Amino acid sequence: MISEALAATPAQIGFRTTTALDRSPKTRDATRLAVSRAREGDRDALRYLYVSYSNNVYGYVRSIVRDDHEAEDVTQQVFAKLMTIFGKYDDRGGPFLSWLLRLARNVAIDHLRANRLTPADVLPDLDALSSAAPEQAETVRAALAVLPEEQRKVVILRHLVGLTPGEIAECMGRTEDSIHGLHHRGRRALQRELERLESMPCTRDARKLAAA
Repeated sequence: MISEALAATPAQIGFRTTTALDRSPKTRDATRLAVSRAREGDRDALRYLYVSYSNNVYGYVRSIVRDDHEAEDVTQQVFAKLMTIFGKYDDRGGPFLSWLLRLARNVAIDHLRANRLTPADVLPDLDALSSAAPEQAETVRAALAVLPEEQRKVVILRHLVGLTPGEIAECMGRTEDSIHGLHHRGRRALQRELERLESMPCTRDARKLAAA
């Protein structure tokens, strides 16, 4: 199953942010099998996980370090570290990606601290959220910056990383109901702030993001 998936996947050059997630039973089973084999040192299994999830990890990491090249380095560090801590992953039905993103956040924060930088508020890669003009992207960035931290995290994980509310709950250690509440309040707060910042002709398009 893993070798077939790898054979059907073109070689990846560089990273790109993505919200695409394949939640099919076939992919879920392949991921579980890959995790099991990677724990035993199977390099093809680790490569399968890398091909499947590296772009999601990159998008999340970039929202923390805010630099393309640093995000690439940190993403590589995440998968290098993965082999050493597989024993800590307990598959009890929770999404592997949620656990992987928690690892990615820790590695990204450690990277910032090692470089004597203050960890940035988690802000998204706006190119992944919107194909808008630069001035619109800057307005969305400014609006996101005023959201309470947990609301901002939920909006990012939902719209940048592409997680479901249940997966976000697993990632953040919250109940799914609380995630729905944070997402609802975050969208409303984002829309209100975009309306307050209405200073460009494409604000109406930006508001669509808050309602998505």
